[in-house]
Amino acid sequence: MTTRTARLYLVTPPLGDPTAFLRDLGAALDAGDIAALLLRLEAADERTLINRAKSVAAVVQRRDVALLLDGHAELTARAGADGAHLFGIAALTEAIGMLKPDRIAGAGGLRSRHDAMLAGEAAADYVMFGDPDRHGSRPPVEAIAERLAWWSELFELPCVGYAGSRDEIAPLAQAGADFIALGEWIWTQSEAPAAAVAAAGALVAAEPATGAGLDL
Repeated sequence: MTTRTARLYLVTPPLGDPTAFLRDLGAALDAGDIAALLLRLEAADERTLINRAKSVAAVVQRRDVALLLDGHAELTARAGADGAHLFGIAALTEAIGMLKPDRIAGAGGLRSRHDAMLAGEAAADYVMFGDPDRHGSRPPVEAIAERLAWWSELFELPCVGYAGSRDEIAPLAQAGADFIALGEWIWTQSEAPAAAVAAAGALVAAEPATGAGLDL
């Protein structure tokens, strides 16, 4: 185990036409050490979803940032995405064959230690703790930090801590997260997203943790 600084993982709001969003996105990606972007898309027909993902990929991947789709594992290849983030063990199990070995399969929606271990056994590339469910419900930050500390101490598979606010970044980084996911709040607050990313990077840098790390 080595001491290292967690990297950032950005999560978009649900996007329709992403054209206007791309300006803020480019600035945010340039403001910190970003490993990956989780792209959430509003419901649309398949061709529209692919085209929207491709337009985001053009901005993200030229910066050596991995583009992950929120679900939609079946579209990753045609959209040129690097992988998908799956919510829950059932979704991960269903999608893993479509993604591996060429693309990233991320596991979220893990509500117990048993779920997390099942995700590892299913060959997920990372586990995420603290991500909200479809109703916006999520565990308290203390519970997320406890889960991260447990995982990072016992397992080599990288873990992501989902920060629902700026105040959650430092405790999740200190707990041992390899990545800190910055939720939708960075796009909706009064502060520019780039400034929020830069501030998050400073908080993470001040809280080195031990872990295996991963270059997504």
